Amino acid sequence: MSLIDTHTHLESFARQGALPAILKRAKEAGLSAIITIGTSPDDWSMYAELARENPGFIYYTAGLHPCAVDAQWEPAVAQLAAFWSGSPTRPVALGECGLDRFHLPKDPAEAEQIFGWQRAAFTFQLELAKRLACPLVVHSRGAFRECVEMIDASGVDWTRVVFHCFTEGEAEMAELTRRGGVGSFTGVLTYKNADNVRAAAKALGLGRFMLETDAPYLTPMPHRGKPNEPAYLRHTAEFAAGVFGVSQEELATTTTANARRFFGL
Repeated sequence: MSLIDTHTHLESFARQGALPAILKRAKEAGLSAIITIGTSPDDWSMYAELARENPGFIYYTAGLHPCAVDAQWEPAVAQLAAFWSGSPTRPVALGECGLDRFHLPKDPAEAEQIFGWQRAAFTFQLELAKRLACPLVVHSRGAFRECVEMIDASGVDWTRVVFHCFTEGEAEMAELTRRGGVGSFTGVLTYKNADNVRAAAKALGLGRFMLETDAPYLTPMPHRGKPNEPAYLRHTAEFAAGVFGVSQEELATTTTANARRFFGL
């Protein structure tokens, strides 16, 4: 199978000195490309360099993750546009960005302040994505409706929007697909209690389905409980073929074409 991991985080592997082994195993597992996802200024330049050093195999995005948003969000996002105009290796998407209620502090006042910063940072990045006319990678946790409403209001082209790590259900997927958006799916698809996620994948349809690991998180079966890595995408792909009732080869060919088309690889 030839597969593309559309959403992974290579930073921790790189800082541990483990990246060469991680990439070797990914290629041995059949991956033809990896998109490593920017979350803050701490990783954007690293990822641009990795993409430059691994042309055609590593691609990257740049964006401010909602969990990286703090009082200094404005100077952070002000740096983003330069990666499309000044970097020798341009990002293939803006993100991940969005809203996250799950990780907010318990103190109501503090949570309200941080969520307000998240909304402001997301608004800025939506405006930039619209200006750049680039793909947008959305992180939405506990805030699906608010994310959809903000994207609607922004005027961003929904056909260029992906909600990564989609763990909502059929109804939420219908909200995305009727607007032209998509979701991408992690190893959660393989979990026993994830019937809603499998139903959402079927509602999206194989013709627009994309795979991701979100490594080092959300390890698929049979390795659940261990740190995730791009090589494990193969397990999610094999499981997904069963969900759609197609051969592993058809699943790989279709999802790879979907990813290349969506991200312009």
